[in-house]
Amino acid sequence: MSILNKFLKKSERSRPYCAALIAAAGRSSRMGCENKLLLPLDEKPVIVHTLLAIDRAERIDEIVIAARESDLLTYAELCKVYGITKPVKVIIGGSTREESVLRAALEANPDAELLAVQDGARPLVTPELIDRTVRAAEDCFAAAPAIPVRDTIKVAKDGVVRETPDRATLFAVQTPQVFDAGLLKAALQSALSAGVQLTDDCSAVERIGKEVYLTEGSEENIKITTPIDIFIAETILEHRGS
Repeated sequence: MSILNKFLKKSERSRPYCAALIAAAGRSSRMGCENKLLLPLDEKPVIVHTLLAIDRAERIDEIVIAARESDLLTYAELCKVYGITKPVKVIIGGSTREESVLRAALEANPDAELLAVQDGARPLVTPELIDRTVRAAEDCFAAAPAIPVRDTIKVAKDGVVRETPDRATLFAVQTPQVFDAGLLKAALQSALSAGVQLTDDCSAVERIGKEVYLTEGSEENIKITTPIDIFIAETILEHRGS
């Protein structure tokens, strides 16, 4: 495609092209099962709820799933069975979250200007929350949903409290975390080259000195980590349906 044609194609869109990258290659060790994303939640696998929400989001154009090799065919089949309409790629993830997300980023459409990284294990995310976060990233290049921390947090070492941070400054960050495509790729490559392990993608961007802006999250946008989270998620879904 010529540079002129690429420019014309971009100008025809009223918004930036955004690819959703789903991190789905984890080991589920704290859940005590082989793959928590395939556990039933309201009669559907956990990851299907995540996929359906992303599929319904107006500002997402395609989906790339970073999975374990053993789950590639399963995820592809689930996309067919549950009628995911957006283009989907299922690729082999890496041994760390950073590597998995970077692999997915590199497999996204080259025209993607924004990349929205979503935990496969956050099945209660809504299309509205996704779209709200993408819109924020369109303006500020890096945005993530978050909710204020309710509990008092202690910083401790060897079981002894060293510090009590001001709760007003603390937020629990969720996904999707949405970034300028070039910014995220550079940040992840930098972290991998330095051998730095991170717990989320905002940390990679923060590490290279870029600001991340927080948007309104949701208390319902929980992450499925331990068995009790399935029970909580079922309760939330029941409440939504009532």
